[in-house]
This record gives sequence, C-alpha cells and structure tokens, in this order.
Amino acid sequence: MGYKRFFTGLCLGLVISVCIACSQRVLLSEPVPPAEAVAEDISPHQAREGSAVAPDPSVPAAPALSIEAQEWIASASGGMANPPRKDVRLVVISDLNSAYGSTDYDPEVDKAIALMPFWQPDLVVCGGDMVAGQSPSLTPEQINAMWQAFDAHIAAPLRQQKVPFGFTIGNHDASSATGVHGQFLFQQERDLASSYWADPAHSTGVNFVDRDQFPFYYTFEQQGIFFMVWDGSSSRIPADKMAWVEQALASDTAQQAKARILLSHLPLYGVAVGRDEPGEVMENADQLRAMLERYNVHTYISGHHHAYYPAHRGKLQLLHTGILGAGPRPLIDSRLPAWKTLTVVDIDFSDPALTTYTTYDMQTLRTIEYAELPRFLASHNGVVLRRDIDYDELAPDEKSFCEQRLGKGLCTSYLPFPRPKTYAA
Repeated sequence: MGYKRFFTGLCLGLVISVCIACSQRVLLSEPVPPAEAVAEDISPHQAREGSAVAPDPSVPAAPALSIEAQEWIASASGGMANPPRKDVRLVVISDLNSAYGSTDYDPEVDKAIALMPFWQPDLVVCGGDMVAGQSPSLTPEQINAMWQAFDAHIAAPLRQQKVPFGFTIGNHDASSATGVHGQFLFQQERDLASSYWADPAHSTGVNFVDRDQFPFYYTFEQQGIFFMVWDGSSSRIPADKMAWVEQALASDTAQQAKARILLSHLPLYGVAVGRDEPGEVMENADQLRAMLERYNVHTYISGHHHAYYPAHRGKLQLLHTGILGAGPRPLIDSRLPAWKTLTVVDIDFSDPALTTYTTYDMQTLRTIEYAELPRFLASHNGVVLRRDIDYDELAPDEKSFCEQRLGKGLCTSYLPFPRPKTYAA
C-alpha cells in the first residue's frame, strides 16, 4: 500500500514540474510578431538585396520561370550571376534575325526571352533587326509572316510578362536607304513594319512622349528616363529629322528627366570586323556626338555590328550591343571569340557612373568582364575607349598604335570633352 502511494506521488510530482517549466518558457519568450510587422521591418535596401518580403496582393506576381529556364540556370557553370537591382533595370537585346526571309530564330533568342523573369526588367530595349528583311525579292506575305514570327517569339511573350518594349528600326526591319531620286529603296518593308506596330494588339507598353513618326522617330519616358529613338537603319539622318531630334532633346520633358538615353541601329563608331567602314556607322559621328553631349545624353545604345563592346568617347557612353541572332562578329584588332550576348543595365540615380552593365554569353550564361575586352578600339572614324578606361591611362605603345593607325586627330580630337567623373542629369 505504501509502495502504491509513493509511486502515485512521484508521478504527480513529475507532471507538476513539467507544467511549471512550460509555463515559465511561455512567459519568458518574446512574442512573435504577425507577418505584416515582419514585412514592415525590412528596409527597401534589404528587399533589393533579396530578403524575403511578404507579397503585396495589389502587385501582380512576377511570371514564373519555365522548367527549361530553371534548368539553364541550374546548369550554368559556377552559377548564373544575378546582379543587385538598382533604381531602374533595362535588358538590352539586338539583332535577333536569321537569314533573309526567315521566320525562325536562333535558340539564344528564345532562351533570352524565357529568362526575362529571372532578371525582372522594368524595360526591354532592342537595337534593331527584329526580322530578316532588306531583300527586294520578299513578298508582302513573306514580310508579314516574319513580323508574325517576331510577335510569337519575342513581342507576345514580353506582353504576357507585362514588360514594356522599346526598340529602334534596323536595316533588316525597314531600311531607310534611299535611291538616286531620294526614294526609299525598301518602301514596302517600311509600310508593313509601320502596319505591324500600328496594330493596338502589338502595343509596346511604353509611355510615349511623341509618337507622330513612330516607329521610326519617337520618344518615350520610363521611370524618370527620357528615351529618344531615331532611324539609324542607314547611315544618314535627314536635316528635317535632325531638327526634330534637337527640338525633342531640348524640350522640358527631356531636360527635366533624370537621364537621357538614345537608341539607334547603326553605331557612331566602328567596332566589329567587316563593319568598321563608312556606311556601317552613322555619318558625321563626331558632330552627332557633340550634339548629344550638348543635350546631356548619357548613353547611345546601338546594334548592327553584332559585337558587344562597352565604350565611351568624349562625354558619351556607347553601348555596342551584342547579337542574339545569326552571325556574331569579332571585335577589330582582337582574337576574342564572337559571342552572342545580352546586357542587363542597372541604373542608380545616386551613382556617379549612373549605369552598371552585366553582360552574359548567352550560350554559356557566364558573364563577360570588362578586363576580357580590349582597352580601346581604333575605329576607322575615331578611337573608342572601354568604358572603364581614360585616354591618359593608355600605355605609350597603345597611344602610338592608335596614332599610327588613325593619325593623332582621330585619337585625341575629342579630349577637350573628357569623360565625366560624375554624372549630372
């Protein structure tokens, strides 16, 4: 009997001890805040760098990556770089087309579009050559079929992702080349390109400022940045169009913007083998550059040369966009391979440099670093410097090479307009 009492008392004592311990744990522990309070305590900087934030039901969710896109990212050697977001993010693509009349696109084009949800850009911009025209033998049916293929592969997926799309017309889209009497040699292609872009179903999603001459000459504003698009599908811009360019850049809308960026198909200066010659760059490049500098244009984005080179000359940044379609070209005076590339441009309005580039080799998804690229390129119409290099940083043998190739004038004539050390809107 005494044994039973002892056993019962022992059990009751153990139960009471456990209950007391649990009560003390609850009393001493800190209360867990609701999910909303946790989200409020995370700063914008933490959120930008990837900290978890409770989803905002009023903001549409980012499109999910496809299984195929997830596999590409997972298989990237060393992992796929994901740069930190800044105030505004652009993804820059160019030269998407294949052979004349083609309605097919190289795998890198579809790969780039499928990976857009990974970068989550505020805007995609294209340096031209979206279709494969510029052939008098193409019928209207063939040209329309190319634009429908472009829509299926590029434009429609971007609309579905709700990503605005800014572009400039390339020579294979609707060339502005003219004949001896001033007529457009590819008027049919220009008419059909205009028809495609005039269709409300093909809305670009950008905030137009002036679209009277869209899609050849137009301006738009996105998140404080003023974008000008001119028709650089051939090397010359007519005098009346230049008057429009200056008027638009001088406008209050342009000058009160936080930054100004210009889109053109042809670059100002040559960078690629087979394209470093007159007719493959804009005429009077130094005069155009000086005009753009006068209106504080920060960056000139171009395609056409099928080679990536981040450069500057004078005060103007020059983003020579690489190719996604057929026919990548090597840089002049370089033994580097001809890459297919895409560039992510992150814009930080508080950064003196304003822009940061992250450029991917779209076949391997590795990033291409500045140090891999030539420090300068001696183009036929003027030297361009890699964007992180000043002329006075070139070695004597590098300056000598430039001057022997081009003469001192084309190597140093822009020096009264040095690359700015700080960005001023």
